[in-house]
This record gives sequence, C-alpha cells and structure tokens, in this order.
Amino acid sequence: MEKPHKKLDVWKLSVDLVAEIYKLTHILPPEERYNLSSQMQRAVVSVPANIAEGAARKSKKEFAQFLHISQGSLSELDTHLEVAKRLEYLSEDKIHSSDVLMERIDKMLTGLIKSNNSPQA
Repeated sequence: MEKPHKKLDVWKLSVDLVAEIYKLTHILPPEERYNLSSQMQRAVVSVPANIAEGAARKSKKEFAQFLHISQGSLSELDTHLEVAKRLEYLSEDKIHSSDVLMERIDKMLTGLIKSNNSPQA
C-alpha cells in the first residue's frame, strides 16, 4: 500500500528540491558545514517531511497546519540561500533552478491548502 503523501506531486517536487539543495551545500566553504549548510539541509528536509506528516493526519485542519509549516520551511530556506548569495558563496545562476522549484512548490502548497479548506474538499 502506497503512503498518501507519495501520491502528491508537491511532495515529489519537494524531494527533488532536497536533492538540489544538498548538492548546493557541498559547494559551500567547509567552515559552513555545521552552520549554513546544516541549516539549509534541515529546512529543505522539513518541507517534504511536513507534507508527509500532514497527509498522514486524519483531519483536514491538521493537514493544512503541516502544509503551512512546509511553507515556513521554504521561506527559511529562501533566507538561507539569500545569505549564501550575499556572502558570495553561491551565485544567482547556481541557485536559479532551486528558486524556481521553491516558487512552484509554494504555489502548489497554497493551492492544496485552499482546496483542502474548501467545503467540497
């Protein structure tokens, strides 16, 4: 039996984002291994993890709460990427595909939250 979260396209894209961010963190300087790299990895893993946890919950309200947490983790990741960019650890072209993916995931989460909250859902 397939877990409910594995049917969600937003979860699949979030796992793709995890792989992208892990590759990016390997570019960061070694002294950032336990600082920025770790924070970026924790934030990005939190996105699909919270989608999965929410999908396993029984109520729509709980599911929506976990989707909101995923959006918060995306915002946290966006901030970490901005810091890495400003410190000149990562260039704009290195993070462009991650930015595009994060924006797409955020829109999908918003749509899922709205459809989840609609009366016919």
